[in-house]
Amino acid sequence: MNTSEKSNPSTTGSKGLQQVMRAHPLFSFFFMAYAFSWIMVIPYILSQWGILHGDFRIAFVIKSFGPFLAAYIMIGITEGKAGLLRFRRSLSQTRVGWQWYVFILLGIPALFLLGMALFPGVLASFQGFPANFPIVYLVTFVLIFFGGGPLGEEPGWRGFALPRLQPRFGTLRGTLLLGVLWTFWHLPDYLNDAQRGGPGANLVSLLTINLPIFLLMVMGMAVIFTWVFNHTRGSVFIAILLHTSINGFGTALALFNAPILASSDLVMCIAVVVPALLILILTRGRLGYRPVQEPSLKPREVEAQASL
Repeated sequence: MNTSEKSNPSTTGSKGLQQVMRAHPLFSFFFMAYAFSWIMVIPYILSQWGILHGDFRIAFVIKSFGPFLAAYIMIGITEGKAGLLRFRRSLSQTRVGWQWYVFILLGIPALFLLGMALFPGVLASFQGFPANFPIVYLVTFVLIFFGGGPLGEEPGWRGFALPRLQPRFGTLRGTLLLGVLWTFWHLPDYLNDAQRGGPGANLVSLLTINLPIFLLMVMGMAVIFTWVFNHTRGSVFIAILLHTSINGFGTALALFNAPILASSDLVMCIAVVVPALLILILTRGRLGYRPVQEPSLKPREVEAQASL
């Protein structure tokens, strides 16, 4: 046999791996998203436990880009340049109905305030606005958008996973499955201060009480995200903005000193689960989903779309 005709083992192995990833795109995506993020957050966790010395907050920021990286790799493998171009367009798709900006920027904070009003004493614990609050909130909002999780997560959760979960499992089941996987992607955060963990924290209480509450909250958010995503023609930018609005309000909780806000996510959970249930009832579980065949996708990879 001619030397030039011999196959390169590394090339053959690479092609074989890509074939497996094409055959199992969702599994491959979630595996990479989890692996990258969980590995990257290890230095930050070890530093909080005093095992490593130094400031490793940048590792915590980078770990949030696991879903983005996994999505980019998977789209490149399964759809090629055309898919990556579509992916980039969805990241900058800002032209949607004005009502969605109102809902995201004003409606989300209003929902959280209504949720807080259901618990006696929470709103009464308001400490007042600092003089520079508008500027601080705006700067914080921008920082959260780019480095606080939304930009790193949403291109994966909504940009890659949701458009494949909906046609395969149905809108509601696909959304709830994504909610579960989205929740447990945060599991290492219970070992650091992101989810009230770290040295001195009661890990058993965190996992048996706080984690179920967090799971229910994320499931409610997943329903809202799918509803918004389907009605904005699959705009990943809008999903990022929605995620930023949710996380951004979390920074405003420092203006309230009610103990329940510091000890669990129960208040925020109620604030999203109730509207999520209303959305499910009003849309009969469809959440605005209308499958449309995209020419750039394979038959089994149908993009979720909806009319405004």
